[in-house]
Amino acid sequence: MGRSPSSRRSRCRFCHWGTDEVIAVDVDGNSEVVAHEPEIGPHSIDWLPDGRQLILPKKEERQGLLLRREPDGSVVAHADLRDLAAGFNEIVVDGRGNIYVNGSDFDFLGFLEGKAEFVPGIIALITPDGSVRQVADGIEFPNGMVVTPDNSTLIVSESFAGRLTAFDIAADGTLSNRRVWADGLGPDGICMDAEGAIWTSRTDKDCVRVREGGEVLQRIELDRNPFACMLGGPDGKTLFILAAVWNPENPFGGPRTGQVQTVPAPAPGVGWP
Repeated sequence: MGRSPSSRRSRCRFCHWGTDEVIAVDVDGNSEVVAHEPEIGPHSIDWLPDGRQLILPKKEERQGLLLRREPDGSVVAHADLRDLAAGFNEIVVDGRGNIYVNGSDFDFLGFLEGKAEFVPGIIALITPDGSVRQVADGIEFPNGMVVTPDNSTLIVSESFAGRLTAFDIAADGTLSNRRVWADGLGPDGICMDAEGAIWTSRTDKDCVRVREGGEVLQRIELDRNPFACMLGGPDGKTLFILAAVWNPENPFGGPRTGQVQTVPAPAPGVGWP
């Protein structure tokens, strides 16, 4: 299962769950394993403005920590989030170096097995000076996030609510003015284009381009579940879709059904990630 795509140097980089890898792929289908880290289990990734990589790990003993890769390749702790939630899911770094991560105390696998109750999630902020604080709560299963190019708005997928939710971003990174950006969706990983539209999913077999308010501008049919998407390539106008057959009995293992599919897009990607 591919997750957490980012566009770096014309290639799409993403976390490959199940193999503890980070993979880079280009528009021609050439791929490279750029990291294999079973001791970390890269769950989500993004980059600081100075180029250092941030990693949310999925290994149990490191959950709740935000890690940072130094120029010499070593991995160190960047922030400790364990006082806020037990586990974290997605990450986005805005143009000012503010880091937003979302997560919750929700036992997802236990929920699938009928052994755990749903717990709404939060969004945490780590500022460039290293301070950590919660800036939103009550998120109904937080997933993908984007920040607009002017650093003024954060949009997050609320997967269990079927909507995209927007917040205004203050100068100090605080979130306010919570509102529905678009609903009637099935959003997971998301990305934004230069015309202000967002690519996400509406059903478990499509990827859609939607404008604020919910109008669907374009729909791409798929033969498997889309888990994330990212605009990239040399001109930023290739949509990379990370898709796989959903297997609730063994979500992060089992048969290798994951694919990276590409589609020409009408507008290039903007904002963060």
